[in-house]
This record gives sequence, structure tokens and C-alpha cells, in this order.
Amino acid sequence: MTNQHSIQPRQYAPIAPLKVTFLGLGVMGFPMAGHLARAGHAVTVFNRSASKAQAWTKEFGGQHAATPKEACQHAEIVFCCVGNDDDLRSVVLGDQGALAGMKSGTVFVDHTTASAQVARELHAIAAQQQVAFVDAPVSGGQAGAVNGALTIMCGGDAAIFNNIQPIAMSYARAVTLIGEIGSGQLAKMVNQICVAGLVQGLSEGIAFGQAAKIDMSVVLDVISKGAAQSWQMENRGATMLEGKFDFGFAVDWMRKDLNLVLDESRRNGARVPVTALIDQFYADVQKMGGARWDTSSLIKRLS
Repeated sequence: MTNQHSIQPRQYAPIAPLKVTFLGLGVMGFPMAGHLARAGHAVTVFNRSASKAQAWTKEFGGQHAATPKEACQHAEIVFCCVGNDDDLRSVVLGDQGALAGMKSGTVFVDHTTASAQVARELHAIAAQQQVAFVDAPVSGGQAGAVNGALTIMCGGDAAIFNNIQPIAMSYARAVTLIGEIGSGQLAKMVNQICVAGLVQGLSEGIAFGQAAKIDMSVVLDVISKGAAQSWQMENRGATMLEGKFDFGFAVDWMRKDLNLVLDESRRNGARVPVTALIDQFYADVQKMGGARWDTSSLIKRLS
């Protein structure tokens, strides 16, 4: 399992150093903020658990603050990566929230996987004090954050996006504007719908092959060179065969994301029957004690 208190070395594009803030130092935020520091930016961090913020500054330098407001007072760009809608509101709003400390003309870039609705809500509130807001959920998991190879899907104003894109490339391989506010979150929902279906299909294929008593390591090697190839097959097939799931993107997190999908589908009328079914399969994995297992643990239901 990758150590979250480290990042893999990489080359950064030469960019004039900025004063930036990073709110939320979980398994994603910790290395993402680290890449910003290694790229030469002056980084101030905040985390609800102060010990993690102290550990970050010990490794990467910079400063840590006691509140989001304090962390954001001198920032030109504020990045955030927390757990859900409620966590996001708690660090953005209120007397000690980020907006209370941000100056007019600064930008808030939210990497939380949250609802499109909360992105629109916070965008409207931020605009009242002339702070720009970009919803920018990420894909690539902890390994992508550590390696600086995330894919970032953004919603917001094109001019603001053009300003923040080269900064976010410190920890990404692609930063793309999808459309207006909320579009980044909607794109991430599409991503999770596709991932869930791929993992379930891969689980059923492996379980079928094992029941048929064929060598699945050979089979996966062969079919990964054809039309069945996917990131999940390339990166999770072998560990699924070995029954290893103590790493990666947790089932709890996937269920949170799929519930965002299901909520949004009820609003927009989209039909997602397979996604709804796989969400219940993940509920089964939780009942098996796999709440923190990687999402590839869907195969455990079939064994």
C-alpha cells in the first residue's frame, strides 16, 4: 500500500510561485498539497486533525493554520479536498470558514467528490463576495495523487479555469473544463457509473473462469490485449485473483459516490438500473466487513 506521507518525484512545469491554500489532508489531499509545495508554491494547509497538518509541514515545509479562515487569508488560490457535501460546507461557510478569510478576486477550487447541487450553491455564495468557484473532482485514486497523475473534471468559468489549470497540473495528467458550474461533478458521476459496471463485469468474468477451472492469470493476460481491456483489468485483475483488497478506493467511498449518482438521476430522470443494483452489491460487501476494502472486492460476493 502506498504511504500517504510521501509523493513520487516528477517534473513540474515552470510557473511563477503563488500563495496557495489546501484544505483537507486525507489520502488524496496530503500528496496533492505536497506536489504544490514541490512545484514551488507557498502552501498553507488546514486539516480538522491538526496532527496531520503538522506532519505535512514537517515533510513539505509551508505553514499550517488552525481554521480555514486563517489558512485562506493570504491565498491567491484555495484548493479543497474533503469527504462530502456537509464536510465541504463546514470548511467553506461560517465565521471560521474559508470564505470568511478569502479576498475578492481569489479562486476556490473544490476537488471533493460532491453533488452538483452543492457546487452551484457555493458558487452563488462565493460570487456575492467576488470569489470565483470551480468544481473539480478528481479520478485516479490515491496512487494517482501520490504520482501526480490525476484526471480532473472541472465546471466553471472558462477564464477562471484557464488561470487555475496550470497550477492544478502540479498533481494531474489532465485538467479539463467540462462546462458550467456543476459539470465537473456530473462528469465524475459518469465516471463512477462506468467504473462500477466495469468492476462488476470483471468480477463476474473472473468468478466464471475460476468455476470453469481455467487459468485466469493467463486468460486476463490474453483478453487485456483485446476489446475487454480496461484500467480495472490492468490494475486490479491480479489482486482480485489473489484476494487482496486492503488498498485503493474504499467501498464506503464508492457507495457515497453512487448515492450521489442515484440522487442526481432522480432529479434528471436518467435510468441507471445497473448502477442501482451494483450499489446494493457494495452494501453486501459492507455487511461482509469490507467497508474499507478496495472496490474490486465486489468479487467476494461471488466466491
